[in-house]
Amino acid sequence: MTIRVVVVDDQQLLRTGFRLILNGEPDLEVVGEAGDGLAGVELARQRRADVVLMDIRMPILDGIEATRSLAGPGVVDPIKVIILTTFELDEYVLDGLRAGASGFLLKDTPADELVAAIRIIAAGEALLAPSVTRRLLDRVGSRLPMVSASQPAPFADLTDREIEVLRLVAKGLSNAEIAERLVLSEATVKTHVSHILMKLDLRDRVQVVVLAYESGLVEPGFD
Repeated sequence: MTIRVVVVDDQQLLRTGFRLILNGEPDLEVVGEAGDGLAGVELARQRRADVVLMDIRMPILDGIEATRSLAGPGVVDPIKVIILTTFELDEYVLDGLRAGASGFLLKDTPADELVAAIRIIAAGEALLAPSVTRRLLDRVGSRLPMVSASQPAPFADLTDREIEVLRLVAKGLSNAEIAERLVLSEATVKTHVSHILMKLDLRDRVQVVVLAYESGLVEPGFD
């Protein structure tokens, strides 16, 4: 099956480069390009994109709002978005993840990594390694809004074991590493993670980590 990609960036040279790389792959096809966020949203929906490569800083509508329109909370038929940035820990990346992006890539990412990332996202997996997410949040986590004591606890429906697994996901551990730490099978850990995603109504591990920071369950720099 061909993965349909839309590239949204205000630099035509970059869009051309991505198109040449992706159209050279047998299972990828760039079905549209846009130079601003508003046009990108419309094009992604019109062309039924599977994955959108989204720049952050663009005219008319920036990449954060465009991502929220395509993949944010309440979107009926969300489209997977990969944020493009020039800095690995750009503070805007966090806003992009919270807006619904499945991860981010540097604009100078090698071609093979770009292709692999699109395939990973199209398959429904989280592109961003939890450890990378943690480094990002350690840097900007102090600016996250915390859940106040008057608000309902977001993790009330989780079991003690699921809370334990969630903390380790936020720490950046893989399922295999969590299994070793808790002396569980990897399949059992995978089940716990699936239950966490379902109970919290989250799409992937990236959103789990963000929520763990926002809620105050974990704090920047924790071990």
